[in-house]
Amino acid sequence: MTDVGQHQMWEAQYYKHEKPRSLITSGGLGTMGFALPAAIGAKVARPEAEVWVIVGDGGFQMTMAELATIVQENLKINIAIINNGYLGMVRQWQEFFYERNYSATPLLNPDFAKLAEAYGIKAATVRQRAEVVPVVREARGHDGPMLINFHVEQEDTVYPMVAAGSGLHEMIRRPSPIVETAADE
Repeated sequence: MTDVGQHQMWEAQYYKHEKPRSLITSGGLGTMGFALPAAIGAKVARPEAEVWVIVGDGGFQMTMAELATIVQENLKINIAIINNGYLGMVRQWQEFFYERNYSATPLLNPDFAKLAEAYGIKAATVRQRAEVVPVVREARGHDGPMLINFHVEQEDTVYPMVAAGSGLHEMIRRPSPIVETAADE
């Protein structure tokens, strides 16, 4: 499940879905806060399915009270918060088209791991790339819900992007290719 933002684009571009119809997203409708409640519905509908919420820190704050529902209903849902301290997609537009005039996009976030733990949900905070795989494995193997607070680069950018009013042939592409090495894994 995703709502809207940079995390949605990264999930769609980089996560390898093994089954059809396994990505539920708000699409381009701009619905922040969609992912967590949608995941609850998906898990209730398909209790045997592995359900992940991929959500930005801004969208998560809009429906984070649903952590209580996850505990109350005993739902095995994993939550991955992509935490960059901004409304990331809006910040990206402000960077590209408004000379980095960041207005109403920096966020004051709680400690999401402590918040989850306050509800009795297992939690972890990830700050280094080397921690990603072990923590994801831990979440997949845990018999209850788990929240992972992924701290990421504050001013990272999703490519490609198409400016308002532009055609697809005018899309902004990544300036240089991403080069990942074995050290990145």
